[in-house]
Amino acid sequence: MKQTTYDTTPFLPDRAVLVSLITDEVKRTGIDPDYSIQELVNLAETAGVEVRGQLVQNKETPDARFFLGKGKVEELAGLIHEQEANTAIFDQELSGAQVRNLEERLDVKIIDRTQLILDIFAQRAKTREGIIQVELAQLSYLLPRLSGHGKNLSRLGGGIGTRGPGESKLETDRRHIRGRIHDLKRQLEEVTRHRKLHRSRRKETGIVQVALVGYTNAGKSTLLKQLTEADVYIENQLFATLDPTTRNLILPSGKEIVLTDTVGFIQNLPHDLVASFRATLEEVNEADLILHVVDASSDNREEQMRVVGDILNELGAGDKPQILLFNKIDLCGPEQLEMLPSSGSALKISAYNDDDLIRVVAAIQEHLTGETVTFKLPASQGDLIALIHRIGRVEEQGTEQDSVIYKVQVNHDDYLKQKHKLEPYVTKA
Repeated sequence: MKQTTYDTTPFLPDRAVLVSLITDEVKRTGIDPDYSIQELVNLAETAGVEVRGQLVQNKETPDARFFLGKGKVEELAGLIHEQEANTAIFDQELSGAQVRNLEERLDVKIIDRTQLILDIFAQRAKTREGIIQVELAQLSYLLPRLSGHGKNLSRLGGGIGTRGPGESKLETDRRHIRGRIHDLKRQLEEVTRHRKLHRSRRKETGIVQVALVGYTNAGKSTLLKQLTEADVYIENQLFATLDPTTRNLILPSGKEIVLTDTVGFIQNLPHDLVASFRATLEEVNEADLILHVVDASSDNREEQMRVVGDILNELGAGDKPQILLFNKIDLCGPEQLEMLPSSGSALKISAYNDDDLIRVVAAIQEHLTGETVTFKLPASQGDLIALIHRIGRVEEQGTEQDSVIYKVQVNHDDYLKQKHKLEPYVTKA
């Protein structure tokens, strides 16, 4: 019987040099290159990478073969050798050919920003749905780049770029991977079907849904926990939570709403990831109200707000009613506080301040509260009477022969959803 042998080579943690190419196209986007590279540092550290150095090049367009200019590639090789790095992480997306050429020249693992984000998601995914979504995104990203990851996959096991689908799947032929993608999409369609069923049931019962959105690490999960006493994972790191968490919240009027926390956004969020998480992010599309949570203490909050706005537009939710919450004001200096907007639907809050939480709940209720409407219903219509109590707050109630009269301060969005059922019973009495 053949004895099984195991690779006893010790696992070496990733020691990386970070690389950024500032092209004319990057300059046109208005993205701050310094902010972008600092965010890459944060992403790398979130993935468990030890950052040993950085290299930046200004160039009109990327080099087709090496992405960087040849001289910069030589400089990068020297920096990698000097810092004893085993990985180079690029802030921009690379083609399969560029990955292959860089690996052959530098003899280290090559990772780009997209693959790094996907790797972090692979670490964070816990539920079956999250694992499916991340694997689908990874395989969709890697399929056209398989020719560029040969040495990458055969290097020392472990580390960024090797989590998720696993080496054995990625070394199979394209037909096998396409089959796996097809299977994952089928599983995700089943998840989507269940989500749509749950959403339709919520609509039928008139339950209002409010979605928390924002840049990663803006404090959405903390806010959800403080508002609803939800048992959710909270950590001061990028993408601390992936899977949406939904909890009930009772407004001062007695109205019960559903509050949903969603995955945090980030600039250059991989399109494959957005596509794979669309079933989850559809919760944002179905929301009656969006709470846009902003890290007020961040020097890059304007850029972060722009990124969130762009992704909401991409999802088709850009026109949804929003309340802007400038969170973490307890971490702001006087100058930062002075620069924050103080009018409109924006609130300056700390998720750990009880008075601020009361203001948030009041703002939600105020937004959802509409006009006062009087209904005259047959006393025998118990289903419609129950519906009246769900769409708003009953201010006055009376009877007239075989009818019941309700004066109701309606929740605007709730009433619009049920207006076709109730409009025949609206009266000026």
